[in-house]
Amino acid sequence: MKLPAFLEDREESWERLHTLLARAGRRPERLAPSEVRELAALYRAAAADLALARRQFRSDPVVNRLEELVGRGRAVVYERASRRANLRDLFADRYWLLLAQRTAPLGLAAALLLVPGLLAALWAINDPETVTALMPIEFLWVTEAESTDQGLGAVGLAGFSTYVLVNNIRVSLMAFALGVTWGLGTAALVGYNGVLLGGLSGLAIAAGNGGLLAAAVFAHGILELTCIVVGAGAGLAVARAMLRPGHRTRRDALTAEALPALTIAAATAPWLVLAGLVEGYVSRIGLGPGPTALFGVALGGLFWGLFWWRGWLPYRRARRLAAR
Repeated sequence: MKLPAFLEDREESWERLHTLLARAGRRPERLAPSEVRELAALYRAAAADLALARRQFRSDPVVNRLEELVGRGRAVVYERASRRANLRDLFADRYWLLLAQRTAPLGLAAALLLVPGLLAALWAINDPETVTALMPIEFLWVTEAESTDQGLGAVGLAGFSTYVLVNNIRVSLMAFALGVTWGLGTAALVGYNGVLLGGLSGLAIAAGNGGLLAAAVFAHGILELTCIVVGAGAGLAVARAMLRPGHRTRRDALTAEALPALTIAAATAPWLVLAGLVEGYVSRIGLGPGPTALFGVALGGLFWGLFWWRGWLPYRRARRLAAR
């Protein structure tokens, strides 16, 4: 859809929403019941327009205009909502829509993780001695251990779970925060983690411990890697705004992208906590590759199923409606 046609088609509804917001102020009860319903419908339509504008016209001032309009509308529509309702809105809809609007940075983050990981795995399988010398010694148990719990016991597993979830959150938030380095820091961090994962996987396979590694990582691995990709994708979205600000200054572009990206990073943290708990209490109790693989696929499928249902489908629907 071309910008002039988009503006011509939607201008009237934006003006109507602006008028109703001006009349309502901070109190929607000032409006007639029919106008309250109209306000809610116009707000949802404007939010869909904003998603489309961010995707197709992100360098045009119409994005800033719609952000202001939708922000005012949200304050009125959800004025009486509790904090719990706001959190429910975040995790039920807004988080997934923010991800759907940033599929390109997410795809790039996934490639930065998986491509180095695959190359490192192939290298480790063909030259395990060299790769062993490059890997951190604390992870080399995958080439020697006979069980996934490493003899930690219940107390040790609890401590390990705490360590893992803190580390996962740190890596994900660092991948996001390093987006301000024009994406270079994010790319380096994600690539390093990909090499680490791939190298250790290759070493485990070369040592005949592929099943052991599968039992140790499948239950939490899909969700954990997903969260790292999401955090890195948020960082790369910030970098994209800095590198391609359009008609805006880089500072304005960074400011506009910072809040959505920070929201993504913060809302991903509970998923990282879940991955850490699963790693500490499921992956380490010796269920075997089959059950842990099923558990991991179910957990990862839950995340991506919600992304498809609550994010991608509504986003595509909004784009189709706007294109008419």
